[in-house]
Amino acid sequence: MNNINEFFDDGETIKETPKLHYPEYGIDKFLEEVYIDEKDYFTLVELVKNKKNIIVQGAPGVEKTFMAKRLAYSMMGIKNPERVMMVQFHQSYSYEDFVMGYRPSKEGFDLRLGTFYKFCKKAQDDDENDYFFIIDEINRGNLSKIFGELFMLIENDKRGEKNKIQLLYSDESFFIPKNVYIIGLMNTADRSLAMLDYALRRRFAFFDLKPGFDSDGFKDYQTELSDESFDKLIEVMKELNQKIRDDESLGEGFKIGHSYLCNIKSENVTEKLTYIVEYELIPLLKEYWFDEQDNIDYWSDRLRSVFN
Repeated sequence: MNNINEFFDDGETIKETPKLHYPEYGIDKFLEEVYIDEKDYFTLVELVKNKKNIIVQGAPGVEKTFMAKRLAYSMMGIKNPERVMMVQFHQSYSYEDFVMGYRPSKEGFDLRLGTFYKFCKKAQDDDENDYFFIIDEINRGNLSKIFGELFMLIENDKRGEKNKIQLLYSDESFFIPKNVYIIGLMNTADRSLAMLDYALRRRFAFFDLKPGFDSDGFKDYQTELSDESFDKLIEVMKELNQKIRDDESLGEGFKIGHSYLCNIKSENVTEKLTYIVEYELIPLLKEYWFDEQDNIDYWSDRLRSVFN
């Protein structure tokens, strides 16, 4: 076989691009880092595989964003960020950002490709591997406007080349590859957000992510920290969550998550917890019970009593 270098006048050697090796990432690593039960993990995996579109909803501090990326890694089997993309929806996010649209340039206007369009093309060229598109704060955007004609194509049975559709700004026929999975994240405690469009709602499976104080992973973390103030605060927060759940004006979706108490090291634990209580938890309670001062005073005192 002739040497490929013979085709080049300067005789330069062609260098192969080195293959990147990503660390393995499976269920054991997931449950070590994410504080949910093994049963819930397998439920999540099955929902993602079967529906291809899922919305994980939960109260503040249940680690929705942290969990979503690691769920993707665990399903891929490796921690490969090249096959995972995250965007955050907001009131100004548009179809032009998501799919494609015209943007100002020096010459006038250029057709720019959106994040989801480019991600789908990337997945299409690598159809042997799964790709995960994560949408944080999915209910903050105008979903019908953002998805446009892709509203239909995101359905599980509308994936693949046989369901091509012409795009708004292009003559191109576009499809969503079967190896693309969409994970949306939604904060259930945000009172300012409107209900999701029912037509879009039926295209997603919904999973409630709950505080993980009783998960095996969090218990191991608590045991390793081995701090009396930390243990007392956990018990008070469990009682507080019960009160929040039973409150008619709040409910299950307003429970306080475990992430407020994560990543605490063994040094100066009481000082760190005091700051969390004073500047994170109590302000949250003031928002929850903005017109019920008695509840604010009572539970603020209960939280502070941990350090007495």
